Amino acid sequence: MKFTAAQIAEILEGTVVGNPEAEVSELAKIEEGSEGSLTFLSNPKYTSYIYKTNASITIVNSNFEIEQPITTTLIKVKDAYKAFSTLLEYYNQIKLNKSGIEQPSFVAESVKYGEELYLGAFSYIGENVIIGDNVKIYPNVYIGDNVIIGNNVTLFAGVKIYSETLIGNNCVIHGGAIIGADGFGFSPGEGGVYSKVPQIGNVVIEDNVDVGAATTIDRATLGSTILRKGVKLDNQIQIAHNVEIGQNTAIAAQTGIAGSTKIGENCLIGGQVGISGHLTIGNRVKIQAQSGVGRNIKDDEMLQGSPALAYSNYNKSYIHFKNLSQTVDKLNQLEKKLNNNG
Repeated sequence: MKFTAAQIAEILEGTVVGNPEAEVSELAKIEEGSEGSLTFLSNPKYTSYIYKTNASITIVNSNFEIEQPITTTLIKVKDAYKAFSTLLEYYNQIKLNKSGIEQPSFVAESVKYGEELYLGAFSYIGENVIIGDNVKIYPNVYIGDNVIIGNNVTLFAGVKIYSETLIGNNCVIHGGAIIGADGFGFSPGEGGVYSKVPQIGNVVIEDNVDVGAATTIDRATLGSTILRKGVKLDNQIQIAHNVEIGQNTAIAAQTGIAGSTKIGENCLIGGQVGISGHLTIGNRVKIQAQSGVGRNIKDDEMLQGSPALAYSNYNKSYIHFKNLSQTVDKLNQLEKKLNNNG
């Protein structure tokens, strides 16, 4: 699909400097731009490339001034980076704009769905499912009984949504994610034999939540495992039963959160973090990658290490960790001197 500079400028509310009929059909980095591609310049460090790029169109900030001859057509906007992100989203919407029900697929007679549904081949939708408008369900998706899905939701290929799950509006769940599998609930008995504790709760995902590929979110034992509005989960994250994650919290890949832990709002959690069960994590908490958290955390704390320490204390201590062998050598030498003098 091709777009002209004039069309792009209209979408971005920008101004064309150059040829308004210049056409593009692909996106590129400014240093790799070729004829027919669209790029952008927002970081001054890359300014030199605008005079070398072969990209047909370049989005720039409105205060950009041309100092040398250029061949690329400019579109001036208030914020080039934000405008390019808007354009990427617009492009993605067009690319993913599918509709209709492909065959073979199974849709139970009791299912209710809204307008502009796309259902990919080999998908399954169980009894009493309710699906909103403009929902995209890619091939090989499983949706169990009594699931409710809001408007403008995308479920990419291979997603599994177990029964009773509730998903809000404007959510994206990437391929291979499993929502609503049983929580890890087993009761030890005689002879070391474990008995399964039935997991009869559900998962609730509120509006504007993104779930990364191969992430797993377990259903509650009783009640709900809850992701509040605006939560962003990376790939390969494990959310255990009865966990609650506050709104606008973002969690990086390979993090594991044990059962019944409550995480506050606007937290940032790095990759490969481990969080024990039945804890309370406050609001605006920052946890650095590979930290292990085994205690309750107050609002606005920053943590690093395993077990995690206060961020500033960890950095001070780390200096000593690095020099530990030299420090031990010095202590041994001092001990020898004291013994000799004695």
